[in-house]
Amino acid sequence: MTTLTSKAKALAGLRIAVGILFLIFGEYKVFGTQFTLGGGFQYWINRFVVDGAYPFMAPLLRSFVLPHARPIAFLVAYGELAIGLGLVLGILLRPASVCGLLYMLTLLFSSNYPGPRAVFWEYFGAALEHLVLALCFVAFVVGNPDDPSIRHIFGAAARSHFLAVARTNLHRKRCRRLKTESR
Repeated sequence: MTTLTSKAKALAGLRIAVGILFLIFGEYKVFGTQFTLGGGFQYWINRFVVDGAYPFMAPLLRSFVLPHARPIAFLVAYGELAIGLGLVLGILLRPASVCGLLYMLTLLFSSNYPGPRAVFWEYFGAALEHLVLALCFVAFVVGNPDDPSIRHIFGAAARSHFLAVARTNLHRKRCRRLKTESR
């Protein structure tokens, strides 16, 4: 593995941490039934429509998302899990980051509308819960996909182990050859 700068390590640490969050939230949605089959997804969409969807997003939530709630709930659950796996394992980082960014923007516009009379800065204040993660995904999209990940850590450990075994085997072969030659 090449020598990494502290910035690369920090970005990778942030990416892995965000990935772990997505694994946690995706895991309970995939392996539990409350969100996908028990109405949890529909509950949140209805709440978004009543409490905070941007005006352009509310009709889409009512006319498309709610009628197709069950398949979209599974898409959300498995999508969160896939984004988390991609970020943590370092697999398909840019596609996972783009999907994460689109997901965060969808959540932001579905639930963080501050109202029609809000001043400009209140839009950002109302959106902090999704905006921060969206900005993290922007950094992951433009960042270096070769930054370290768990895949790199385990890959380096596996390479070290493989090299150690190969050296040991080579040493044993040399010793056997020297014994046979000395006889």
